[in-house]
Amino acid sequence: MSSLQQTLVRPVGYALLAAFLFGVSTPLAKILVGEIHPLILAGLLYVGMGFALLVVHLLFSTGQSGPREAPLRRGDLPWLAATVLAGGVIAPVLLMAGLSTTPAATASLLLNFEAAATILIAFLVFRESMSRRAWLAVTVIIVAAITLSLDISGEFGLSVGSLAVIGACIFWGIDNNTTRVISLRDPTAIGSVKGLVAGGITLGVAWLLRSPVPAEPEILSALALGVVSYGLSTIFFILALRGLGAARTGAYFSAAPFIGAAASFVIFLSLPDFQFIAALPLMILGGWLLLSESHAHRHHHPNIVHEHRHRHDDLHHRHQHPEGMEAEMHSHVHEHPAMEHTHPHTPDIHHRH
Repeated sequence: MSSLQQTLVRPVGYALLAAFLFGVSTPLAKILVGEIHPLILAGLLYVGMGFALLVVHLLFSTGQSGPREAPLRRGDLPWLAATVLAGGVIAPVLLMAGLSTTPAATASLLLNFEAAATILIAFLVFRESMSRRAWLAVTVIIVAAITLSLDISGEFGLSVGSLAVIGACIFWGIDNNTTRVISLRDPTAIGSVKGLVAGGITLGVAWLLRSPVPAEPEILSALALGVVSYGLSTIFFILALRGLGAARTGAYFSAAPFIGAAASFVIFLSLPDFQFIAALPLMILGGWLLLSESHAHRHHHPNIVHEHRHRHDDLHHRHQHPEGMEAEMHSHVHEHPAMEHTHPHTPDIHHRH
């Protein structure tokens, strides 16, 4: 295993964990959407996420040597607001509305378009670097997504529900890229603000529209689903963004619809169809192409002062501070002197060129 592949193991694992947790939420939410108004369900999912991450933040944000993660700063607020609005309010409302008229397996497959939206926005708007191998991997993954979304029976069409799910994917693509900008910050702080603010706004709109209040068991089920599938998934996704960038994280996260479709087959007692069987090898091939990518060239790091969670290493974190902090993960403002070197890397937090 190359040095780059070794450094990818953890962030790729984070991305796949995020994909798994979010993927299983779609068929589970399909069950709840029959009992809970889409607006209220979207709000409860995010409120559950927000409260869970707030508790985690309060309990584990500091260690013996100081903060474990970099806190949010005033300059992060515009990006955080964009994340809350696009990914916390608009996207989940569109998804829940789409789920109300779209089969769970179809909605799970349509969510593949989130990867395409994330990647294109990362490349076109945020100028994230993509090698030829990465583009090939992304192309294979998008072909897999199209294969999954085709309906050879001719029954599938761009219904209002399907368009709502695709719209959710576009706004989550925006969310993924704006979150990447602030991914240096504490993921539990980002997630708790996003969940509580977005969930509160959505529930407020539902109240103004006089949406029917669900029964207590349905409320608790929605909150629990938000804690696990949205809360934990958000933490793992942000951690993956730090090491992979938005485009590659989005590509790995595109495993979520496959997981959602597979879970729907189990939950609703149906068999995998031809598209699922045909697309699965393509998704595996795309993931392998990304994981086996080797990107190395001589590059220049300008002098930079920033703040994020880190441990001392031989490449970028060799600064001095009180004894005992070097060994454990910690966060503080630190300086990277200008340097030029060659080593394998991805568009992580130190390689945005």
